[in-house]
Amino acid sequence: MPAISVITVCFNNLTELQKTIASVDAQTESPFEHIIINGSTQKEIENFLAANTQPSYRKVINEPDKGISDAFNKGIAKANGEIIHLLNSGDYYADTDVLKHISDCFLSHPKIQWLHGKYLQYRGGDWAPSGKPFEVEKLYRGIRQTAHPTMFVRKELYAKYGNFNLNKKIAMDYDFLLRIREEPFYFTPKILVKFSPDGVSNQNIKAGLDEVAESYKSAFGFSLQQQLWFLRIRLLDALMKTSLGSVVRRILLPPTP
Repeated sequence: MPAISVITVCFNNLTELQKTIASVDAQTESPFEHIIINGSTQKEIENFLAANTQPSYRKVINEPDKGISDAFNKGIAKANGEIIHLLNSGDYYADTDVLKHISDCFLSHPKIQWLHGKYLQYRGGDWAPSGKPFEVEKLYRGIRQTAHPTMFVRKELYAKYGNFNLNKKIAMDYDFLLRIREEPFYFTPKILVKFSPDGVSNQNIKAGLDEVAESYKSAFGFSLQQQLWFLRIRLLDALMKTSLGSVVRRILLPPTP
């Protein structure tokens, strides 16, 4: 079976981390390792992890970092598994057989370098499934349909294309996706992750879209099509935060399974 390294970065958010840890520990097929990169300025997470017995596959790094990209890179450098999954604190696996399913996918498709799947996100007052197969032609739209929390990547891709850009504070995942866009992948229709609505990308959509546009321009040049798409995203996001959000969700999105 492929060795899967799960990496979780966290910062002063013990309650969210506990949800993530519980979902990892509930898997029917345990990860090869679960690396927690704790850059917190408070001792709450460090004390909790030290006071409670952890499974043998869990490794904890308690030290300051320079942001999310730096924390991701620390985890990748420490990882010894063949496959890397970045599962942020607050995100958690949709059910108990996700890691087994991922192992089966890589075994069934030995030539793929990465895979992704569906996820649940909180929109319009309800949890709704999202995620479609990656398409290079639609990279102008950003990473939302690909969903970084569902991406399982062979570690060798980081050695080949480089780690996360420290200058990216939000769209570091999209910047990396641009680099691996020609690598063979597989899309699974299974819902893999429940995506926290409190993530940094959801909290500051405009800044994230600005970083996406910057990375896309470096790879392909300026895109008016992209700017129009981003306007749509901003308008839809604003609408979903109003009382009409639940109505719009039922129209635009399928019901939560």
